[in-house]
Amino acid sequence: MVQVKGDIAGGRRAEPASGQGPELDIAEVAAQTGMAASALRYYERRGLIEPSGRNGLRRAYSPDVLDRLTLIGCAQAAGFTLTQIARFLVSTPSDTELRKQLAVKAATLDEDIARLTRMRDSLRHASTCRHTPLVECPEFKSRINDVRDANANDGDGDGDVTNDADTAD
Repeated sequence: MVQVKGDIAGGRRAEPASGQGPELDIAEVAAQTGMAASALRYYERRGLIEPSGRNGLRRAYSPDVLDRLTLIGCAQAAGFTLTQIARFLVSTPSDTELRKQLAVKAATLDEDIARLTRMRDSLRHASTCRHTPLVECPEFKSRINDVRDANANDGDGDGDVTNDADTAD
């Protein structure tokens, strides 16, 4: 649960209809998420978040907007576009096409995680290796070759484990 301190401009905040506690104004949401207010307004225009009203001249949000922004940030970090995220946020269980796309994306993320894990392990080895030069260490080379081989076997032959169609927004 988000803990919000104080009043805004000396007044009391209204309780949102959801019963989740006091509304947060745009500055509070920006401060708690580390996002610029302009980014929040942009997300509104894209249909990703919705204000619950106004607190004076400022937009007000229900506290659950923080969870939604966390989901959006996580999805972006995983490679989803804002268009894909917007579609996901309004999807229903009957959206079979979206479910197929999500399953493909989950498989891609599994490949990314495996590749990044191999790279992390290679770097950990290199950080303690005493071989000179580090890149000539047989164990390091073996681990890097594992990364290269996995990238070559990702299915499309370009060595890139992302779906190029998913990167456009």
